[in-house]
Amino acid sequence: MSQKTDHHVILRIVAKPLIPIIALFGFYVHFHGDYSPGGGFQAGCIIAVSVILYSLIFGIAPAMRAVPPAFTRSLAALGFLIFGGVGVWALLMGGNYLDYDALFNEPPGGHDGQHYGILMVELGVLFAVAGSMLSIFYAFAGRVTEIKDEDW
Repeated sequence: MSQKTDHHVILRIVAKPLIPIIALFGFYVHFHGDYSPGGGFQAGCIIAVSVILYSLIFGIAPAMRAVPPAFTRSLAALGFLIFGGVGVWALLMGGNYLDYDALFNEPPGGHDGQHYGILMVELGVLFAVAGSMLSIFYAFAGRVTEIKDEDW
């Protein structure tokens, strides 16, 4: 009697609770980026790594069902639009491109524009990096090999 065994059962059991913790750490890095080292780029890479780890352990097809490639491309595009939109908003308010102080009409010495501007830009960077990294990973991981395994 042939019994199929799962040689990766320990890896799957350990990774299942770890993947959401990795993603949560990515959001922590993002939201504390203006107070400590970190920000949108690092957070985007960490969040992308959580999906990449999922695909390495459970397979590329389940990962593409959980986070579809169309979503990752849309996320990257949205990130670029948010980043550029904040810069254009500053231009429309009479400042320079990405001049956060021009975002809100505030009294002299107020720094609301700095705080909210950097959060919006970092959110755009987070979306752009996470979406781009996952799109690149899906492009490489989902491609069909040209040479059969037997031909190696």
